[in-house]
Amino acid sequence: MQNLSPDLARSFARRLGFVYAALFLVVGCYLPYMPVWLQWRSLDADEIAVLLAAPLFTRILFTPLISFAADFVGGRRNIVIVLAWGALFSFLLLWAANGFWQMLLAAILLAINWTTIMPLIETVAAGGIRSGALDYGRVRLWGSLSFIAASLGCGIIIGRVGPEVVLPILVAGTLLLVVGAHRLPRELGARRHVAPNVLRGVKLADAFGLVRAPLFLLFLLAASFIQGSHALYYSFGTLNWRAQGIPDGVIGALWSVGVVAEVGLFAVSGRVIAYCGTARLLMLAGLAAALRWSILAVDPPLWIIGPAQMLHALSFGATHLAAIHFLAHAVPENRAATAQGIYAAAVAGLVLGTATVASGPLYSAFGGAAYGVMAALALIGAASAYRLAQTWRGGLVTGAQPQSSGAGGKTSPPS
Repeated sequence: MQNLSPDLARSFARRLGFVYAALFLVVGCYLPYMPVWLQWRSLDADEIAVLLAAPLFTRILFTPLISFAADFVGGRRNIVIVLAWGALFSFLLLWAANGFWQMLLAAILLAINWTTIMPLIETVAAGGIRSGALDYGRVRLWGSLSFIAASLGCGIIIGRVGPEVVLPILVAGTLLLVVGAHRLPRELGARRHVAPNVLRGVKLADAFGLVRAPLFLLFLLAASFIQGSHALYYSFGTLNWRAQGIPDGVIGALWSVGVVAEVGLFAVSGRVIAYCGTARLLMLAGLAAALRWSILAVDPPLWIIGPAQMLHALSFGATHLAAIHFLAHAVPENRAATAQGIYAAAVAGLVLGTATVASGPLYSAFGGAAYGVMAALALIGAASAYRLAQTWRGGLVTGAQPQSSGAGGKTSPPS
């Protein structure tokens, strides 16, 4: 992806933006309203928590394996296409499933296909960042805008039609993702675009080298606890607001408020990273998440919930932005997909999965007050990010001597 002409760089950004938009059209319906659909299918809180967590645990094994395979073969486009078709088939199976166990099997199959698509797309984006051909935030914001449209639109549609409409919307969104996957340029991930010193395929020992690197582990701890603190919100946020008597259309707007703020952050992401640095931005995200969950823990009135949702720009958006920039500059290029897979397995698998399973009994016992536990997780993440800011200087964390600049000679602020 190096030395792209301006026309090719714009085409690359447009196609990648379409894929992000399709991805988050699905996510914008799935996250807020899949619990509503599962409740409509007569599942209780513990069963809902297990169904939502099962895909997260599944990715612990399959996401690193598939990502490692992408690095090993040196290309990602064909794998993304296969996974997109697999996700479509999985949603159709979930739609047709009857009872908890059939739904669980469909959810696991969905996880195998769906959860690796995002790390592979992020790997492609990280390559664009590394080469200087892509302003990540300005492309990624199309995903956030799509999330807003999906969460608002689905809330309105569900309010008028009912929860049964959730799966048809998810299938339609996944069809768009299949189209976007086929539109990705064939040269993505091709070895001829990689610098000579990283032409060799990644080895299994390289993957183990990543998980043994202390700074990489510290980064994983910080990012996973901050993102994992969103578990109760993702699983029971909509149900908790419904229990407070908030209409579905307003709930959709509440989900969208946070993502609007996230779009604003992504639009100026280059300046934010240059000013804050990667690790310090991660620490700020953890503190913002702790504040957000502390507010929601007291079941505040609607006029407080709305502004509190603006903190999503930091609790999720800044965490994600910092993570992508860390992985772009701290990991050797030939291990990029593997690193993304390990990151996804730890953040959106092990930690978020465990927190999601725990959210069922926590919500059953304490209701919205269970957000206090999420605030504690976020504080642990913030403390880990503070330590990372003190020790990482912006270079590679494994596989090479530390450097103070990113690819292409452009300085990457470490902290």
